[in-house]
Amino acid sequence: MGRLWGRSLAAAAAASGDQIAAAWAVVRARAVAPVVQLAVGACMAMSVVLVLEVAYMSLVSLVAIKLLRRLPERRYKWEPIGVGSGRVDGEDEEAAAAGGRPAFPLVLVQIPMYNEKEVYKLSIGAACALEWPLDRIIIQVLDDSTDPAIKANFQPDSDFLLKTIPFLVHNPKIALVQTRWEFVNYDVCLMTRIQKMSLDYHFKVEQESGSSMHAFFGFNGTAGVWRLSAINEAGGWKDRTTVEDMDLAVRTSLKGWQFLYVGDIRVKSELPSTFKAYRHQQHRWTCGAANLFRKMAKEIVKTKGVSVWKKLHLLYSFFFVRRVIAPILTFLFYCVVIPLAVMVPEVSIPVWGMVHIPTAITIMNAIRNPRSLHLMPLWILFENVMSLHRMRAALTGLLETMYVNEWVVTEKVGDHTKDTLEVPLLEPLKPSECVERIYIPELVVALYLLVCASYDFVLGAKHYYLFIYLQAFAFIALGFGFAGTSTPCS
Repeated sequence: MGRLWGRSLAAAAAASGDQIAAAWAVVRARAVAPVVQLAVGACMAMSVVLVLEVAYMSLVSLVAIKLLRRLPERRYKWEPIGVGSGRVDGEDEEAAAAGGRPAFPLVLVQIPMYNEKEVYKLSIGAACALEWPLDRIIIQVLDDSTDPAIKANFQPDSDFLLKTIPFLVHNPKIALVQTRWEFVNYDVCLMTRIQKMSLDYHFKVEQESGSSMHAFFGFNGTAGVWRLSAINEAGGWKDRTTVEDMDLAVRTSLKGWQFLYVGDIRVKSELPSTFKAYRHQQHRWTCGAANLFRKMAKEIVKTKGVSVWKKLHLLYSFFFVRRVIAPILTFLFYCVVIPLAVMVPEVSIPVWGMVHIPTAITIMNAIRNPRSLHLMPLWILFENVMSLHRMRAALTGLLETMYVNEWVVTEKVGDHTKDTLEVPLLEPLKPSECVERIYIPELVVALYLLVCASYDFVLGAKHYYLFIYLQAFAFIALGFGFAGTSTPCS
């Protein structure tokens, strides 16, 4: 009797399980699958837009610079200003120009600082060492520090002005000469090496293509030389977003001014070496750019005297694709939609969207970073983790929520890194020593990815689990602070 009763319970449980599974299959097919398939379609469309933009910029930068050799010195007039060719005491600029010698224009060098005690001597010293007549240069230290000991982090070479100013002197339509950043601490840890890969691509491709095709790009905030009259005509600096440098660049461009990027001139700078500092930096950059798009879209459309081609470049390429589509697509597709699709067998993702487009984008990045080719798999995983914060930041800027104007100065350590830290490629931190090194959002996403990967491994048939597991481990590693260099707990 007991056996019969047990068999009856087992049969009832099995029947009940079959009914639940059948009910879930119906709900999944009628409600869940259409939503996921719609998300897949949206991601495919965004993927096509992004890969076309990346291909366009890569092609322009390669053809213009590598093949056609359209170097700045060949596109614009450039004549050197010798150290002894400027005006002498008692001689004005007009007299110097009349005598056939180019006059040294008055130059203002600004060094902003905020509680940056480790490298302030390096930046101030580099500014004071610039080769320029003493009566034609003004150096301002803009110090907002609350700490008595301060710093700054960019160090131009002594001939920086002699190389850049001639472009402004001989080309009256140029408002900005932007130079390239060179990173003094790129080999401190794996995170800084990955940052270098991304920023090298930014300078070699994005800035180069924008300068070559449109005479416009986003000002990087430093390592550039501005024409004062252009700044004044654009309305000066504004603090309405956290990217006031980009704001000024867009407004100046709408006034008809041209920008020039010179990649051969490099200025030493420092990368954030802690994960916390890097997160804050990326939030500021991504949120500010998206918020600027919200504030300036109508102004760009309504501005008169600007070509339709330039307006299209600003609205579509510069803002919409790079500052909105890119951060949202990366996280939504690779960290949400693809893992979710393994639980919804009714949904199919095209191979060209799942494999071909990501591979194409990776290759186009890799060919501009050939020495870092071996780091590309880690670069992909790390960038996907960072896409979580970039997507949140982009939405914050677009929707203008409470954290839209959050500004946290990027912490840097100067020579302290080389002197006191022995940091391998991936330095494990100790979360137990400091709670702030545990990042809950990363760990929540990691749990979601582990569930999806395990489901695909046990019950699924799409074989996405290998990629999803790798991505989950990347979220776990960064969620527990296994990135960057270790600093004392605050």
